[in-house]
Amino acid sequence: MPRVLSRPARFAVAGVLAALATVALLLPFGAAAAGPPAWFDAPAAGFSWPLAPPHPVLRQFSAPATPWGPGHRGVDLGGTPGEPVLAAADGIVVFAAHLVDRPVVSVDHPNGLRTTYEPVSPTVAPAQPVRRGQVIGHLQPAHPHCAAPACLHWGVRRGDEYLDPLALVRGHHHVRLLPWRS
Repeated sequence: MPRVLSRPARFAVAGVLAALATVALLLPFGAAAAGPPAWFDAPAAGFSWPLAPPHPVLRQFSAPATPWGPGHRGVDLGGTPGEPVLAAADGIVVFAAHLVDRPVVSVDHPNGLRTTYEPVSPTVAPAQPVRRGQVIGHLQPAHPHCAAPACLHWGVRRGDEYLDPLALVRGHHHVRLLPWRS
């Protein structure tokens, strides 16, 4: 004789099944499916773009083969001079000053990531907490490698490893669970 579950037990089983179905939907199907990179973790989901739309990606991330090798350790986003630059996530400002020939802002985030924004005239100071979407400075005119009036070079790293910042803001899956109907 089959065992009949109580109503609370049926809801618990339904919740577990819904969670498993959600995980299954988020898994990539085959090698061609695009999914989050291996370093991506749940706290990264709290990131947003550092410039208000539209913000074309003018130059993609290109990981260096070696620590000192050639590559592009971030992305360049097109913008306008003086445009507000926003913190991509909650964190603590660890640098806000000129570095060699341009102004730079760097923010450490609780998930072990550090984002860097340049050339940005800072409106924040080191040790200052910031919230996602808060203005941290203003975009300065283009650097020599930029094809627009202004480019934000936005980088992210974990420890000494540079990562693609676009993975923080692209590919977020929005799952909506519908009510259980019996």
